[in-house]
Amino acid sequence: MTDAFFESATDTVLRFDKRVRQAMLPRRHSLPVRAVDWVSKIGDQAQMRLVAGGVILAGALRRDAKMFGAGVRMLAAHELATGAKVWVKDRVVRTRPRNPARHGAHKPRKGHDTRKERSSFPSGHAAGAAAITGAFAAVYPAHAIAAEAAAGAVALGRIPACKHYPSDVVAGAVVGTMAAAVVGAAWSLTRKAARLALA
Repeated sequence: MTDAFFESATDTVLRFDKRVRQAMLPRRHSLPVRAVDWVSKIGDQAQMRLVAGGVILAGALRRDAKMFGAGVRMLAAHELATGAKVWVKDRVVRTRPRNPARHGAHKPRKGHDTRKERSSFPSGHAAGAAAITGAFAAVYPAHAIAAEAAAGAVALGRIPACKHYPSDVVAGAVVGTMAAAVVGAAWSLTRKAARLALA
């Protein structure tokens, strides 16, 4: 029963991925899609590190320990998410939606292929954006909605240009969210240990 449910759910997700690919493939070079894709590039590793570094620098210049700590958490969450994303990509082969989907190549499967065109799962942009956002929102919950909206735009922007399937983006967001949660838990434990040591 459980296996049958899992297979049915997987088939549903893959069918949805396929429909989205078919709808977007002819439009991926249009001006609106190219604009969305350009904006989504902020999710690249270098840009995400610059965002976190900017928060660290701003915190240092303002002598704001809270802001400085938020930047450190953002960077740590991003690096953890990046490592986790790479670990998964090294074990799952899936062609990107922009490539021909011959012989079920659009379906994720176990394997090792480091070529960019065969490492669609999961989305690194979604993972990085979710990690950065989760770490930031944990420190500044009042700005969580705006931050999450920006991260969502970055992640979803990978779909129209056929850089990733929807399920790649969802998986990446899960990786990033988990990374932010792990860093948050480690941060809390470290602070508690430091307080005990100083008591």
